[in-house]
Amino acid sequence: MTQTDPNGDLTAQVTWNSDGLVPAIAQDYKSGQVLMMAWMNRESLALTASEGIAVYWSRSRGKLWRKGESSGHTQLVREMRLDCDGDTVLLLVQQQGGIACHTGRSSCFYRVLEDGEWRVKQPVIKNPESIYK
Repeated sequence: MTQTDPNGDLTAQVTWNSDGLVPAIAQDYKSGQVLMMAWMNRESLALTASEGIAVYWSRSRGKLWRKGESSGHTQLVREMRLDCDGDTVLLLVQQQGGIACHTGRSSCFYRVLEDGEWRVKQPVIKNPESIYK
């Protein structure tokens, strides 16, 4: 799924921040819609590449987070890309259940700036209280 350096370490070409993390953007592989942004550490990046399911690093919980582990809305990884500076990962994913956001929407980017105000432009697909029990 991913290209590794000559020594077999796919994390070697990544430019990690001072916390050992890299931002990861999840994008729908068919529509191109940007679904969410999260953080990855070396372990989560390697697990994502080997398992084919998005695994992130939760800064608030201080642990690995398999997307959809509590909601069932996993992300099947179709392709992984690294930007030109090596400091951002792009995951092209198939979003299970059509919901990527903890608010019950298809994308975390559901607010649009219009006339100086952030306006909600995406409906809630499923009430978060029924997703996270």
